[in-house]
Amino acid sequence: MRLAIGSDHGGFHLKSEIIAYLTEQNIDYYDFGAYSTDAVDYPDCAAAVAEAVAGGEFSRGILCCGTGIGVCIAANKVAGIRAALCHDTFSARMAGEHNNANIITLGERVIGPGLARDIVGAWLAARFAAGRHARRIEKITEMEKKQGGKRT
Repeated sequence: MRLAIGSDHGGFHLKSEIIAYLTEQNIDYYDFGAYSTDAVDYPDCAAAVAEAVAGGEFSRGILCCGTGIGVCIAANKVAGIRAALCHDTFSARMAGEHNNANIITLGERVIGPGLARDIVGAWLAARFAAGRHARRIEKITEMEKKQGGKRT
């Protein structure tokens, strides 16, 4: 497994904590920035991570901003991305098991570093349940195709 990770300035510290966790777990990752708390636009970091995941360079991605909302909205504009905002472990597990989320988003101003580690761990451990859930994911893919492969 190879993860793409990114943040804007508002999620920089949380991203740094998650990177420490990934390093402790020997999980390979690439950091798409931000690399400081200097202001950057969240759509830019979300696009970089989402495009890398959608393109197959990385199996999954993690995005952080102040709330996790902005990067979630932006990432979901990339065809093939199923980004899920997760602020608890149950949502993270369900994002993996039921929605086959290939990106999770978290908010630095919403959750602390310990919970962020637990959320990431729960999502990484989750396995897609397929079955009726696969049918639903296929319907999402068909929606994207009707849009010409592009999200609006």
